[in-house]
Amino acid sequence: MTEIKKVLVGQYRFHPDAEAELGRLEEAGFAVTYNQTGGRYSEDDLIEVLPGHMAAIASGEPYSERVLAAAPGLKVIARWGVGYDSVDVAAATRHGVAVAMAFGANHDAVADLAFALMAGLACEVPRYHDMVAGGAWNPDWHGSLWRSTVGLVGLGRIGRAVARRCQGFEMRVLAHDAQPDTAFAEETGIELVSLDTLFAESDFVSLHAPYTPETENLIDARTLASMKPTAYLINTARGGLVDEAALSRALTQGVIAGAGLDVFRDEPPAGSPLLGIDANVLYAPHWGSQTGAADGETARLCVDAILAVSEGRSPAGDVLLNPEVVS
Repeated sequence: MTEIKKVLVGQYRFHPDAEAELGRLEEAGFAVTYNQTGGRYSEDDLIEVLPGHMAAIASGEPYSERVLAAAPGLKVIARWGVGYDSVDVAAATRHGVAVAMAFGANHDAVADLAFALMAGLACEVPRYHDMVAGGAWNPDWHGSLWRSTVGLVGLGRIGRAVARRCQGFEMRVLAHDAQPDTAFAEETGIELVSLDTLFAESDFVSLHAPYTPETENLIDARTLASMKPTAYLINTARGGLVDEAALSRALTQGVIAGAGLDVFRDEPPAGSPLLGIDANVLYAPHWGSQTGAADGETARLCVDAILAVSEGRSPAGDVLLNPEVVS
């Protein structure tokens, strides 16, 4: 009897476009275990449910050394997104587990949200909303995006997509990246600058860097103090890039003008010092990438990677973080 291969899906909410793509797994003969918890799996949850699965579609749950050691039959982790800070890639490689990413699936969706947060903050939408909802009518002056300066910390797919949107508003675009796309910067007129220059000159600082030990708390009291008091911080990358206590103080003390936050260090962010601030702040639930088109494309790339690895071949495109595992 042929053994049925099993796939664990950590994501617990899907757009119908994604459900259609995930259905290809069952059509290919896989048994699919869906997350029924209504929330993110913990490390202990994974240790309980993951053994026996050949593949996993990972949301933000922790694929640690401990988890990987408990699932010796696992061959591939297909990441639902483009960040992989929750996957111990070195441990996965030691255990012979390929780690595949959904690069290119959701950068436009995240860029849309980043730009929307900028626009909402510049036009002080939270203040005007509360004013009118409370029965007041007191029009006032506010800032704008037009010909302002944006600083992009990270010039990968999402950073480049944000840059294109900003240039439609004739914004001056500054960028800093450890490995910058100099050809793109030259072609589009983006100024590659130091972080100090970016923080000092930007009206909007938008974070698009990966979360690593080197970037943890990149935004701290010192960097916030170096920004303009009229500047805004946008974070659609990872919560760990920001010292939340320092940002909370900066917002309440007027060190900067406001912030747009789609991500937090702990999610959901119960108890975060960033919640409930009486300032120009916009919040979102780490949902910037979740459009129908992005969800469907993400699911397609995850399924393609699992099917490829199950057949002993590398997925199409440069999506594996550790291709040596498959080769």
